[in-house]
Amino acid sequence: MPRSVAMITGARGGLGGAIALALAKRGHDLVLNDLDMSRDLFALAADLRTFGGRVEIMPQDIGQVQQLPGYVAEVVARMGGLDVLVNNAGVSVLSRGDLLDVTPESFDRCIAVNMRAQFFLTQAVARHMLAAPAARRRTIITVTSVAVDQIIGKVLAEYSISKAGLAHMVQHFAARLAPENIDCFEIRPGMMQTEMTSTSREKYDRLIAEGFVPAGRWGSLDEIGKVIATMASGEFSYAVGQAIHIDGGMRFKTF
Repeated sequence: MPRSVAMITGARGGLGGAIALALAKRGHDLVLNDLDMSRDLFALAADLRTFGGRVEIMPQDIGQVQQLPGYVAEVVARMGGLDVLVNNAGVSVLSRGDLLDVTPESFDRCIAVNMRAQFFLTQAVARHMLAAPAARRRTIITVTSVAVDQIIGKVLAEYSISKAGLAHMVQHFAARLAPENIDCFEIRPGMMQTEMTSTSREKYDRLIAEGFVPAGRWGSLDEIGKVIATMASGEFSYAVGQAIHIDGGMRFKTF
């Protein structure tokens, strides 16, 4: 049987790289998606190829939703198929601040990238999967946030709203695709040291020290990668639409 092909969106970032690494170790060929070519992506691809699989960098702005069917067709043509999609791309708010000061630009950006783009990419991939049945189960995994779990903050409203919509999207696709042997899952990360959290690291260090995260530490990106690689194995087919929390118990808190 040919090797499974997995595509990771937002692959340039730390979380995207950790996901790609975990999938490479499990024997997947990889498509690394991001907005454009970059030194970081080339370096990541070189590292991943040491595990013996094929790794292709295929840039695409997934916010250009009208281009996504053609982009997915190009991925399939180049790789010979597509078995796993990891919706990892995302953006934060343009400026942290009061809910009453949220701008249409920041709100629209979060909705466009975090929800709209991922809906239509998932739709395009699902259509391909339905048109090209395979011997193995296929998987679509979407990264949302612990913010979905009714953790209401003061400064990230538009981000949290977009992620909540994305979580609901997963449920719809899971119900639609389960009869077709396509698994859909959601990952809800908590406090992770990423580019997105770098500007607030001091604040979060203090919150962790104060017990905000029951596990008492930041999460590591490889913990998310390992869970996603396990989900992509096809061994959890009856766990339809499940959301897995990788948050150190953070969802039990409010602030």
